[in-house]
Order: sequence, then C-alpha cells, then structure tokens
Amino acid sequence: MRSSSLCGWVSAYQSINQRLLQRDLVRFTSPSPPTDLNSPPVMEGYQRPPGFSDRRGSAMQDLPLNSNPLLRMDKINQQRIPPRGPPTPSMSTPAANFDQTLDQQQVTGSPPPPPTPAASPGPSQSQPDWSDADVNEDIFLAKCRHHFKNCSSRQRTRILADLLNLCTAQQLSFVHQFVSPLLKKDPFTSLPDELCLRILSFIDDPKVLARASQVSRRWRDLLSDDMTWKNLCVKHDYGRRLSEVYHHSLPMPAAQRPSANAVVLEDAANHSFPGAMGGIYTSSAMNLDVPAVKVRPRSYKSHFKQRYLVEAAWRSGGTSISKNITSDAGVVTSLHLTNKYIIVALDNAKIHVFDTKGTALKTLQGHVMGVWAMVPWDDVLVSGGCDRDVRVWDLNTGACDHVLRGHTSTVRCLKMCDENTAISGSRDTTLRVWDIKTGLCRNVLVGHQASVRCLEIKGDIVVSGSYDTTAKVWSISEGRCLQTLSGHFSQIYAIAFDGERIATGSLDTSVRIWNAKTGEALAILQGHTSLVGQLQMRGDTLVTGGSDGSVRVWSLEKFIPIHRLAAHDNSVTSLQFDDTRIVSGGSDGRVKVWDVKTGQLVRELIQPAEAVWRVAFEDEKCVAMALRQGRTFMEVWSFSPPEDILYERPLSLQQRMLEDPDRPGSAVDFRRSDQGISMAELGSSSSDDVHMADAGPSTAPLHRTFFNDD
Repeated sequence: MRSSSLCGWVSAYQSINQRLLQRDLVRFTSPSPPTDLNSPPVMEGYQRPPGFSDRRGSAMQDLPLNSNPLLRMDKINQQRIPPRGPPTPSMSTPAANFDQTLDQQQVTGSPPPPPTPAASPGPSQSQPDWSDADVNEDIFLAKCRHHFKNCSSRQRTRILADLLNLCTAQQLSFVHQFVSPLLKKDPFTSLPDELCLRILSFIDDPKVLARASQVSRRWRDLLSDDMTWKNLCVKHDYGRRLSEVYHHSLPMPAAQRPSANAVVLEDAANHSFPGAMGGIYTSSAMNLDVPAVKVRPRSYKSHFKQRYLVEAAWRSGGTSISKNITSDAGVVTSLHLTNKYIIVALDNAKIHVFDTKGTALKTLQGHVMGVWAMVPWDDVLVSGGCDRDVRVWDLNTGACDHVLRGHTSTVRCLKMCDENTAISGSRDTTLRVWDIKTGLCRNVLVGHQASVRCLEIKGDIVVSGSYDTTAKVWSISEGRCLQTLSGHFSQIYAIAFDGERIATGSLDTSVRIWNAKTGEALAILQGHTSLVGQLQMRGDTLVTGGSDGSVRVWSLEKFIPIHRLAAHDNSVTSLQFDDTRIVSGGSDGRVKVWDVKTGQLVRELIQPAEAVWRVAFEDEKCVAMALRQGRTFMEVWSFSPPEDILYERPLSLQQRMLEDPDRPGSAVDFRRSDQGISMAELGSSSSDDVHMADAGPSTAPLHRTFFNDD
C-alpha cells in the first residue's frame, strides 16, 4: 500500500515538471495581452513566467489525484522528453517574489550553493551555427535585443537567469567560452604609464619581461621604457663600466687605469694624503692594464642585455681558439690584455703581439736575455729584462724608440704613472724614474737593501716591495721615501695599493695591511701555508693566492676571511678578479672560474695542460698561457654576444607618441593586427647605440642621460 502511494506521488511530481516545461515554451512564443501604460515596457511576445509555486499549484489542479498511478506512469513515459543537462544551481529560475527572496537570503546570511562546473568545451561550440536559422528568427532576435536594452539591471538579471536555467550543459559551455574573453581586461590599457612601470619594476626575471613584451605592442612599449631596465640593472648589480666613461684621447696612467670591470670607488676629496689619485681604483699584482676607452652611452636595456648575455656565456658558453706560441717550453713571464692587443713576454727574449682575436701581429726582438717585466700604454710598450735594459716600443710599427740604461742588474718590475713616465724596479735594489719620450732618467730612488720585487703606483705615490722584507712608500715628484713598512719576516713577493691601504704578500705565508699615510700596520691576515705570491685589491675586498694552491677572499673592513677556496693542486701562478668572478690559474694546468660572492666553482676553462703560466681577462675576453705537450700555447676565450642582437634603440613612451601621434597606445587597438612580434624583433630593432637623451624613462625628464645619475 505504501509503495503504490509512493509511486503515485513520484509520477505526479514528474508530470508536474513535464507540464511546466511545455507551458513555458507555449507562453514564451504566444502573443501577450495588452499591457498597462504605467507598467515597465515588455517585449512583444514575451510574458514573465509565474513563480514555481504558482505553476505547481495550477498543474496540481489539472491532475486527478484519484487516478490510477500505473496508468499515469505509462502516460508520462510516452510523453517523456529526452533528458537535458543539469541547470546551474547559482542561476535558478527566479520566483515571483524574487526581490523578497534576495532580501531574505541577506537577512538569514545563508550563502548561495556553489556553482556546478560547466562541461568541457568542444570544437563545435566555439561559434553558433546559423545554417538552419529561420527567416523570421533575425526579426525576433532584434525585438529581444531591443527589449533587453530597455530593461533595468534587475530585469536583465532575471531574464538572463531564467534563460540560462533552460540551457543544457553543452549550451552553458558555449556561453562560458563566449563570455570569458569579454570579462578579461588588460590592466596596462587603462592604468597610467607611471603605475604600469611601477608594476613592472617588481619583476626580477628578465625572461619574464622578454615574454611579456610579446603580448601586445602596448606591453612592448612599456617594456621598452628604460626605467624598468634601470631597476633591473640595479637588482642584478650591473653597474657601469669605466670603459664607458673615459675617453680614449685622455688615457689614465697604467697603474691608475683599471680593468674594464673596475668601478670608481671614491672622490679625490676623500683621499688621506696629497699626491694620491683623484679617483681610487682597484689594481692587480699582475699589472693587467686595460686602456680606458669611452664609447657612446647605451640605454639601460641594451646595457642589461649585454651584461646578461655575457654573464650567461661565462657560466656555460663562449668560444675559444688555441695557438702555439713556441716550439719549445718557453716560460711566459708576463701577459697583458688591452682593448687592442694581447702581449706576451717570454724568457727567450721575445715579445709576441697579437690582436684581441689571437691573430699574430708582430714579434718584438731587441732584448738579448729573458724579458721579465713589461707594461703597455696605448700603442706604447715599455719592457725590461735580464739584460738590465729598459726598452720603449712602438706597437704600431714594432720599432724600438729608446733603450734606457742605468740599472746594473735584472729589471724585475715596471709600471707607468702617465704616458711619459715609467718606473722600474731592479735586483740592484734601486727604482728608477724614466722619461720615455726623451729616454732620460729623471730620478733614482735608493733605500732598499735587496732586490726590488714588486711595485704599484697611484698618482704621485709609488710603493715597492723588496726581498729585504720591507715595503717603502715613495714620492715620485720629490724622489724621497715617505714611509718604510717593516714587519714581515721574509721576502715580499706581491704588493697592492689603492691610495689609502697597502697589502703585502710574503714568503712568511702572511698578508699584512698597512696605512699608506702613517705606515701603521692595520692587520695581519693569516691562513696560507706557503708563499703568498698573488694579490689583488678591489674596494673592501682582497683576494690572495699562494703556493699552497689555495685562493682566499678577505674583507678589508673587518679583516676576516670571506671564502677559502681549495683552488689548485699546486701553486697559484696567476690570479685576477672583478665584481662578479675570480679567475685563477695554477701549476696543475687548470684555469678555474669562481663566483666572488658565493665562493662556488662556476666552471673550468681551457683544455687540460701541464701548467698554466699566466691568465688575464676582461668583461668579454679571457686569455690563458699554458704548457701543453712540451710547447707553450695560448687560448683565447670570447664571451661576446652576437652583434646583431646586442644593441637596439629604445624610446620612452613620451618620445614614441611625439614621433607617431597617430599610433594607438592601447593593446586592444592592436588585436586586429595580423603582424606578429618575434624574438628577433625584440633583440634587433637597431644596431646603433643611443644617447640617453633619446631614451629617458617616461617618468623622468627627457634631458637625463644614461649613467649620469649614478
């Protein structure tokens, strides 16, 4: 009895839903009765559906409750419509008291049910099919559009909710695909340039910016503004290079001239005593002197691109060539890498000159014994050796201009303080100041009691280290000794000088730091277990290399070790570092690149060799001299990016609008363009560098130039 009654109620409920659907379809297509003039406009042929309770009551009145349930079930099965997709619960059909229901939900605080995910879109749902459309269908849709346009916001909501509730899952999927693009909005098309650039300044990854520049021309215009790339240069510590500051016609002294990676450290007003250089720069015990050449200032974007590509090549890239220098195992005594030449001195009295690509230019012959010291200055080279002579060479012609005689023993070290003055140190315990234009000796500095092994120059001050265990501070103009630095217990082999502090490395395994003005010993750095023969000072960082095979990085602020690197299995024969990396060469035949900040090994350069004599590098070039199979080889590594993708011409947003005022500034206006933007276009807009007056950020005055606001 209970089961038959239950079946009767189920069949009655299904019959109600069936009749409601049929009645809605009839009412939607039937003409509506005359409407009141005071009522809201209603589209002809449309009547607002009654509430669910009203429809259910009317259907129950038409249904005889005492009829046989089995007969009603058979009738329903005969008239059943194929099932449709589930309606979206969040958009249920509004009842007659729709506004009251909303108010009741707000009062009770009951949240609406979660939406049901739409069906996955299919390929046939992207566009509606109009092939089977009726002639009158377009007229009917026009009336619907007119009615919908004149409806209020609440009326539109109710119409949309009722229509969506009648849709199948496949139709709802089409609605989702059609509506989703319309809801998306490019924020950069509506925000001002200043806010857009502020948002972009929080992006640290240049790859993200490169991909973002391909979204639209509006995005590309924003990412071409130099303010974004300037912030990225700061975050990645891509500072300016002195090679972009100093002009080639105003060369710096060799001892004062930094490598291409050097950075200005302080002004002349901060120097502690007269005669020091007006700007303090780092120096190397290797005497790697790179002539400074001013180039046209580049935009921050091209500057960042160059530095980024070069750094990536240093980590895992670059190209190399290898050349045989001698047919025997000649010892390389000195190596210099300039912006024009690679100069190699050997113990066989020869000096080989190459261009920066490794092509042999000429061989300088004149010394009768091994060449142990040399220093280049533009197209002039000064050399000295075991024959006790100092020779001045013209690198353009290969001719020897002067032979400077005066030393009575081997010339062991050489430096230049300007284009006319060279200073040599000899095993005869003296230093001599030469005028290389006239070939005359200006002064002889006497004071050491043993061989002068090393020297460094800053301005009018020269410091020298000797086998007599002392270092001395001299005035070049006055020709007298200002300070004598005593404290080492054995010979001094290396010295570094930055204008204020002096670092000396000795056979007693210690490194001592001195005050150049007072001669006071500031610190004793201990840790090496053998001779310290390699020193380089840069700002507040000191890097040392010893015969124990280790490389150590020290802080000159706290006088403590920062990194202890087990670099080589034998003596460290060559050492150089800059803001990013340390390059070391050893007697074990290896050249290693280290990260100066983390102390991690980045990579190994050159092919396996028996020994490495010398290593020198600059931003995009590295040269190593090695002994391999009984012969002296030179390997030249290049890390330069391709020229066709290096430079471009970025303009600020203001300047682009001034050049092309008719050009739309919104990304939406360019969606109709059929021209795509390739990666090649991003990197090769122009091959010329641009003065920053033409590439100022859109938020900054146009007169500001690149690198002048550091």
